[in-house]
Amino acid sequence: MSNWFLAQVKPSADHIARRNLERQGFQTFQPLEKRTIVRRGRFVDQLCPFFSGYLFVSHPAAAAPWSLVNSTYGVSRLVKFGDRPAPVPNSVISELRAACDEAGIIATAPQVSVGALVEVTSGAFTNFVGYVERLAPEQRAMVLLDIIGKNTKVTLPLTYLRVASGRTKPSRSD
Repeated sequence: MSNWFLAQVKPSADHIARRNLERQGFQTFQPLEKRTIVRRGRFVDQLCPFFSGYLFVSHPAAAAPWSLVNSTYGVSRLVKFGDRPAPVPNSVISELRAACDEAGIIATAPQVSVGALVEVTSGAFTNFVGYVERLAPEQRAMVLLDIIGKNTKVTLPLTYLRVASGRTKPSRSD
């Protein structure tokens, strides 16, 4: 099994870097996630890198030509600690691949719990942040969103949510 390394790519050059690395015999892996963005006043689903600005790179040869990576068009640099490229544990790559479907899109159904702070990643409430009030049947959650200064309860599919941080809703001490 070959080792995997992390390459930092230039802004908006993910496709270029991936294509050029693969032409040189490198294997690449970049998990994607589906996000909703607003384009010309409409909501559009778009595939975005899960780790924005980074690409996993591997070479089947034992003595891989890592110096080629830094000079590849679209690549900014190979992530190193000291003077050697830092390998990414194979277990991390295996778990990421297991979480992806055939198209490389990572499953975004989070393990949310009541009181968790979540960010909406798809739909009309994209980029809103709120707290999970309760979990509903059929993979849905009731989320309390702050919309124009008013707390509003919205029921959303779990696939539209991403845990925003490790924090939970502050308890009321009054």
